[in-house]
Amino acid sequence: MRLACDRTTTHNNASQRLALLSPTDEPPEKFDAHTPGAPLVVEQIIRPTGLLDPKITIKPLKNQIDETIELCRQRVEKGERVLITTLTKRTAEDLSDYLRDVGLKVRYLHSDIDAIERVEILRGLRAADFDILVGINLLREGLDLPEVSLVCILDADKEGFLRSQTSLIQTAGRAARHVNGEVVLFADQVTQSMEALMSISDYRRAKQMEYNEKHGITPQTVRRAVQESLHTILRGREIAASVVREAGGDFNLTELLRELEGEMQQASANLEFERAALLRDQIMEVKSGAGISKIEPKRRPVKYTRNAGRRRSRV
Repeated sequence: MRLACDRTTTHNNASQRLALLSPTDEPPEKFDAHTPGAPLVVEQIIRPTGLLDPKITIKPLKNQIDETIELCRQRVEKGERVLITTLTKRTAEDLSDYLRDVGLKVRYLHSDIDAIERVEILRGLRAADFDILVGINLLREGLDLPEVSLVCILDADKEGFLRSQTSLIQTAGRAARHVNGEVVLFADQVTQSMEALMSISDYRRAKQMEYNEKHGITPQTVRRAVQESLHTILRGREIAASVVREAGGDFNLTELLRELEGEMQQASANLEFERAALLRDQIMEVKSGAGISKIEPKRRPVKYTRNAGRRRSRV
C-alpha cells in the first residue's frame, strides 16, 4: 500500500514540476549476483609450475590393503609421501596399526584430534617424521603437501558424502602438487562420482599438456620449506619471556615495542613517512605510559669563535 502511495506522490510532484521525471520511469529491476554461479565460473587449469592433474587408476576392492601396502613401499623408497582415506575413524586407526606392524611409518588424522595436534601431524608428514597419513574427511581442500605423490581412496565406490564428486575431486587434488602425482581408486564398480572425477581429470590433463607443449614448459614439483613446529615456537617465546622477566622487564611491552619499531622502519623504507611518524608517536606514548625514560640522541656541541660573526672590512 505504501509503495502505491509513494508512486502516486512521485507522479503528482513530477506533474507539478516539483520533482524530476526520472523516478517515474521505473526501469525493470535487474539482479546482479556477487557470488558467481555455474555459468560464470572461470577455469583456472594452468599452473605456473606446469604440473598436471594426477593420473587416476582404478583397482579392485579385493586385496586392497595388500595392494595399498605395496604402493606405499614403492613411494617410500623414492622419498615421497602417501595419503590414504577410509570411511570411519575405527578403520583409520586399525589400518594405521596394521601398516605400522608391517614396518611402515604411519599416523592417522581425524576429528577427535585437536587443531594444534593436526598441524603438528601435517608438519611431521612434510618433514619425513613418517611417510603415510591415514585420514577420513580432513584430507581434502586446504592442505598444501607438495611431498605427497600418491593418494589411495579405499572403498571408492561407496557412494555418499565421503565419496561424492566434490569429495573425490578435492581428495585427488592433494596429489596435484607433485610431478609423479597419482590417485588410486579401489572399487568394483564405477559410480557417477568416479566417472565425473575421471572425466574432469582427463579434460584438465589434456588442456595442461597442450599448454606445456605449446610453451615448452617442463612440469616441476613444488618446493616449499617446512614450517617450524608450533611447540618449538612456543618454547622459544617462553624462554624469551623468562629472560626478560629476570631482567626486570615486561615481555609483552618489549614485544609490542619491537613490533612497532619494525613497522616504523618498514614504513620509512617504503617512503611512507606519515605512517612512520604516527608509529613513532605511538612508540613514544607507550614508552611514556610505561615510565621508560626518553633517551635523547647525542648531539655534537656547537663551538662559537670570537671572529665567527665579524664581517671583513673593505679597503
